[in-house]
Amino acid sequence: MQDSPEGRPDTTATLLQPGFLASVFRDLGAEIPEQAAGPDEEAAAHGRAAALTHHRTLTVQAEHERLADLLRRAALPVSAMDFESQLRSYEPRPYPAAGQGPEAGAEPRWADFAPPEPAAAGPDEPASRRLLDSGYQRGLAQARLSHQRALREWRTRQAEAADGGARAARLAHEQAEQARARAVREYNDTLEECRRAYRQSEPAAVESLLERALAAAEGATQDLPAPCRAVFRPLTDTAVLDLDLPPLDLVPALDGYRLGRDGEIEPVPRAAAERASDYLRLAARLALRALQAADAVDTDEILAGVVLNGWLRRPDAEPLCLLSVDADRDALARTRLLPAGGPETAAEHPAEAGDGEGVYADAEHDEALVRLRELAAVVTPDPYAGVEVEPGGTVGAAVPSVEELSPNEFAHLVRQLLTRGGLAGWSVRLRGPAGLVATGEGGPGSALPGRWVVWASREPAPVGADHLRTLAEAVREEGAERGLRLTSGRFTDQALDLAAGEGYQHVHLIDGRGVQELARTHLGLPLTTGG
Repeated sequence: MQDSPEGRPDTTATLLQPGFLASVFRDLGAEIPEQAAGPDEEAAAHGRAAALTHHRTLTVQAEHERLADLLRRAALPVSAMDFESQLRSYEPRPYPAAGQGPEAGAEPRWADFAPPEPAAAGPDEPASRRLLDSGYQRGLAQARLSHQRALREWRTRQAEAADGGARAARLAHEQAEQARARAVREYNDTLEECRRAYRQSEPAAVESLLERALAAAEGATQDLPAPCRAVFRPLTDTAVLDLDLPPLDLVPALDGYRLGRDGEIEPVPRAAAERASDYLRLAARLALRALQAADAVDTDEILAGVVLNGWLRRPDAEPLCLLSVDADRDALARTRLLPAGGPETAAEHPAEAGDGEGVYADAEHDEALVRLRELAAVVTPDPYAGVEVEPGGTVGAAVPSVEELSPNEFAHLVRQLLTRGGLAGWSVRLRGPAGLVATGEGGPGSALPGRWVVWASREPAPVGADHLRTLAEAVREEGAERGLRLTSGRFTDQALDLAAGEGYQHVHLIDGRGVQELARTHLGLPLTTGG
């Protein structure tokens, strides 16, 4: 305590911050013995750690809620972006009037300004005496002045409307309206031209329509870019969609944080299988949304099928295909691609309605993944382990090769080639990634008369004699007259010798070059094969 200048003791004291003196002494080079923290300081440190743990847990919960919101919006049905919905209409706008009310267009009438007549004081009072009332006469004079003023203003506006400036403004308005109407007509004409090209299966028109539909579908999750590119193959009437899947770190890796016994903040990791299931749920919904957009826009049924590949694109690494769907038109029509929105979804999926038990379901029972499997989709078991799947169909050079076709595309191509060659009554018995076995029957006057057993494949290895013996046996079992062995590659010399020998004249062979020639003859399109 110090004395004041007047000699009295100073009762004010300067409160130093904790550690102030210690910092001063340290600057002077003195050694200060450390003191053990008191119970108050330990409680304060524990409180700060608990608050930080709670804050970090809230951050993780916000990430979970964002993912739940993305899952909900990714499952919303998309509007069809077909040609009818894109047509525009135009309603001409009238030339704006100069003002409001009756004086804007019509001549002011005296009846709108005349004051009401005064009421009679008695039943015997004549009307002429009431009209001589001084108040009524003043109101009548004022009304006449107002009417004359309104009449002069109306005549002035009429004269102004008749001059050159008003006529020029009206002419400019009419020209602008005609330009707008002409722009709408030209847009609709262009749209009709695109529709004509689309109906003729021109690739540019089909791809443009598909990409507009896919971009519109992506608008429901603008905060989650998932671009999807479309390529149309007229050879098989199939659209190949390449969907960019979201990054893996979008799914939270933690359930939250907890405070350990030693006061340290510890993360609570999620199970790896649970996190993988959550990512696959989101990827499945994005894939189904893209399939629905492509199916909904194809109102003229140009597409025979859709191949969708979901790619995880990583910096400085090759992209990984995590899911692939190869669906024909009938499979898409049979499958309800997206759930209906609103209360029905909450009733079917109470976990997504926020019932307190989480927002995620087991991947094996998730509706989106179940529907993908109904379409015979191939999905990676673990996206975080980098396990990729074989894409159903790919897009390489401008001229497609047989190896780039999906199983459905290859089956569709074989059917097109042989039915246009005269083999009707097509029935597929077996189909797999490498080929198919089918039966068909041609009419008496066709190029392929009688009942046939067709075995088509696109395996890289040459087809040997054993395949011909198996085909001949299948022809006998089916009661057919002929067999056709088609391959995108070539036949061995032993197979060629066997087909030319006794007992195998009813077995016909088509190699890769023959497939190319059939595609050029019957489809008018080039094809690359391994032969």
